[in-house]
Formats: sequence, structure tokens, C-alpha cells
Amino acid sequence: MEFRQLQYTLQIAEERNFSRAADKLHIAQPSLSQQLSKLEKELGVLLFQRNTSTVELTHAGESFITHARKIVDAVEQLRQEMDDISQLRKGRVVVGSMPITGSHLLPYVLPAFKEAYPEIQISLLEDTSLNLEKLTAGGGTDLSLLSLPLEEASLTFEPIGEERIDLAVPPSHPLAALPTLDSDEQMKLLKDEPFIVLKKGQGLRTLTIDMCRAAGFEPNVVFESNNIETIQSLVAAGMGITFVPRFIARAKRSEMIPVYIPIENPVPSRTLVIAYRKGRYLSKAAEAFIETFKEVLEQRMTPEL
Repeated sequence: MEFRQLQYTLQIAEERNFSRAADKLHIAQPSLSQQLSKLEKELGVLLFQRNTSTVELTHAGESFITHARKIVDAVEQLRQEMDDISQLRKGRVVVGSMPITGSHLLPYVLPAFKEAYPEIQISLLEDTSLNLEKLTAGGGTDLSLLSLPLEEASLTFEPIGEERIDLAVPPSHPLAALPTLDSDEQMKLLKDEPFIVLKKGQGLRTLTIDMCRAAGFEPNVVFESNNIETIQSLVAAGMGITFVPRFIARAKRSEMIPVYIPIENPVPSRTLVIAYRKGRYLSKAAEAFIETFKEVLEQRMTPEL
């Protein structure tokens, strides 16, 4: 069994298609099929069930893929550690990010990191919070930008910033005139309001529901979207209300802007973290990325955030 055969098998499992897998691996499809057949013959089991247009993992294939991922990830960690020992500044960090939060923070972080470490390559992978946790736990990313709480018990994290949560309402809404919203006393006023929230799998959706439940009611969700900008525009158009992290609320927007009301007593917030698998070796490149992220956020996030 050769290491490249593990990599080939993982790519086939990801693509569910020999042609696409071969393209990603930059080899000819017949060569890929030949390597897989050679591996299956050596193992004495069928790893994939071939169909007309796709391939599906067999029971043996699923078990093989689970172990192959661990082996490939372990080899990559070994390579990173050896690079660090040889004091090379070259490297590669795979960073997972929530699309919404990442779009507002990474434009500040990535240029600063690139300037400080020009020879280190950053690969960005964007997905929902729930999927990112699973990817990070499985070695699919070195680090991921997430918010607490984390559901995956195999992950650990480093806090990088605390961000306040504001209430967003239409400009014509009766609450729009309030300078602040008292979390203990006035949150109950939102009980019958129509809420516009992110779709399932997003951390901000979970936070919104948790805040409402803490106030003693279930939010009346009238619309869902994958895009926080769409949600804010719908709020501004009068379709409902929502909760928005302060950094996102302060981003420049050309039109359709809701009114943002700070919530006090107590101040709700979310903790942004860089998460990674417990026990996973962090390369010097990954550690440098974490430190850069902390430094940039410390500059961008003023105390009132």
C-alpha cells in the first residue's frame, strides 16, 4: 500500500466521480482507476461500488476512508513539524471561516498576515458553523474561526474577541426611538415580533434563539436566509427584526439600513474563537496566524464592541 493510493482514494471519496477526482489530482483517469484496482486487489476488498456516473463507498470503503484520513492528516502534521524544526518560514495553513463573520474580519487579517509572512500560503474554506466544527475535528482545516459555544467535544480553542450583539429594527418601528434596550426588562417586548434569522447550521441563528428563550419566549420566525446582508435589508424594509453582531452592524452599507439598538443590562455578546482539534500539532505558521488575528482584532474591535 502506497501513501499516494491513500490520497487518491480520499479524492475519489470526496468527488464521488473518477473523472473529477483525476482532474483534481492532475493525473489521467485510467491511471487513477488502475491505482485503485491495484489497491483493492492488495486489500482483497471492494472500496467503491461503481455506477454509471458516480461511485459510492462500500462498507469496507467507509472504514478505509476513516483510517486513511487519519494517516494522511498525521503525515501532514509530521511534515509541518519537521518544517518548523528546520526553521523554515514556508508553510501552508488551511483556515475555516464562517462566511458572514469572515467577510467582515478576514479582509483586515489576511493582508496583515501576508505582509508579515509572505511565504506562507493561506487556504480558505468557508462553511456553516456546524460543518466547520466537523471539518476541523476531522483534520479538514488546521484552524477555524467560530463562535462559542462549540458542539464538537474534540475541539479546543483560543478566544480572539468579544463582540456585542445589537437589535436591528425597521426605521419606522416603535422601538427605533429607544437609545438602548434593557435586556432584563424590555426583551419581552419582542415576544410577538416577526423575526428574520439565518438558516440552520449558523451560530448566529442559535444565539438568536437562545437570547429569545432566555427572555421567556420562542421567536416568531417568519423568514430565513443564508445571508446576513439580505436579512438586514429585509429588516430595513419592514419585514421583521433580528439580532446583529456589532462588527457586522457597523460595516458600511449603501442602502436599506435598519436601526441598530444597543442592548444593555446585561449586554449580550458572542465570543469569537480560533478552534482546532485537541492534541493536534499546530505549526508555527498556524500559531503565527492566530497571533496575527488577535492583534488585528484588538485594533479593530474597540472596547465598546
